Amino acid sequence: MSTAPHPAAPHTAAPSAAPSALSPRLPDLGALELLLAVIRLGSLGRAAAELGITQPAASSRIAGMERNIGVPLLERSPRGSRPTEAGSLVAEWAAPVLAAAQALDAGIAALRDRRDARLRVSASMTVAEYLMPRWLMALHQALPGTAVTLRTANSADVARQVLAGEADLGFVEGLRTPSGLDEVRIASDRLRLVVGTGHPWARRRAPVTGAELAATPLVLREEGSGTREVLDRALAPYGGPTTPLLVLASTTALKAAALSAGPAVLSELTVADELARGQLVSVPLADLDLSRPLRAVWPTGTHPAGPARELLSLTRS
Repeated sequence: MSTAPHPAAPHTAAPSAAPSALSPRLPDLGALELLLAVIRLGSLGRAAAELGITQPAASSRIAGMERNIGVPLLERSPRGSRPTEAGSLVAEWAAPVLAAAQALDAGIAALRDRRDARLRVSASMTVAEYLMPRWLMALHQALPGTAVTLRTANSADVARQVLAGEADLGFVEGLRTPSGLDEVRIASDRLRLVVGTGHPWARRRAPVTGAELAATPLVLREEGSGTREVLDRALAPYGGPTTPLLVLASTTALKAAALSAGPAVLSELTVADELARGQLVSVPLADLDLSRPLRAVWPTGTHPAGPARELLSLTRS
């Protein structure tokens, strides 16, 4: 009589072992490198000289490794040093470990060299046009092999580029640091109300009030720019700026419009030359604070490194 086979016991996969820490008996890479050098050169003294350490230091390192492993690795004699059987085995196992470590070291160095050979900067227009040229010339003197890419955008777009990893370092204007970015203040700036010499305000003696400025159609930067943010915040108690006369996306265009079209609010850095030549006139303001910080920004939790760190130091010198 046949009997039905017993059902096979269900297979249960053995739980995978959790990764464990390396044994404290594992020699460090420097000690393994020394061991291989002694075996290759046949002398502790020659190995120490090749690696740039003293013979007592080399002897101490070998002794410490033997003590840690628990077996002798070298046989010493007046004619030199040769490996024990255990020493030969350790050396055989150590060779590919050291080769892998050297490859890792070379790879890290290549990454560092590649990083240090380029710098991507994104800057607001005021910073890019009026401050960045001097900083980049100084950076070229300090790190002549660095290739720099400079992108110009308004402050909101600069922040987006830095957060997206499209720039290593950003420079923004405005009253606050965008979320997700760390910052350091690198300079201060102030906005000036300027008009062309033919505008009635060019001969005005009394300061323009905040309420009057808010009610006047102005030549303005686009929303998202640091200049617009500061002006909007200053005029908020008066209902904000009225419908603008023009909205332009570049400092050069704003200055040209101010010469002929109407009042504009611009960074004093950008209009210094025109004011000195008498092409534009600065109109005093009565009750508005139009000062603002200029900031360098980078992603929160990181730190500028390589050329970015060097450039940042130059902005503060």
